[in-house]
Amino acid sequence: MSIEKVRAYFAAQGIENRIQEFPVSSATVELAAQALGVEGKRIAKTLSFLVGDQCVLIVAAGDAKVDNPKYKAQFHTKAKMLPHDLVPEYVGHAVGGVCPFAVKEGVAVYLDESLRRFETVFPAAGSANSAIELTIPELERYAQTAQWIDVCKGWQ
Repeated sequence: MSIEKVRAYFAAQGIENRIQEFPVSSATVELAAQALGVEGKRIAKTLSFLVGDQCVLIVAAGDAKVDNPKYKAQFHTKAKMLPHDLVPEYVGHAVGGVCPFAVKEGVAVYLDESLRRFETVFPAAGSANSAIELTIPELERYAQTAQWIDVCKGWQ
């Protein structure tokens, strides 16, 4: 199970006890915000795209939307989300639990500038009913291969 991979990943960092699991779904920004009792914009949603044949994950604030011209300028191609049924195969996590931790090798992870305005954010932890609160420096450290980009709109 995907959450177990994330739990093992965070156990190696000594913070697995910070993963929160809920009796309700946290699979969308709205549901995660309700489960955590926080504003939706503080949910760090992880979006999966195909760039050529490579999977790219973009972690963005819950109130941010991908800006197509910015995306095209960054990746030199039109934004094409990974079909839901292919997400587990490419990423290693199912839709609703996709996160930038314990992903399959070769997956590129990007953190969108929309996250920098928060002290802490809440990404999923590998399942549709989990999350972990991380500071922005922690998110940078634990999100594998992370680089900062600016491809979102609607949050300023």
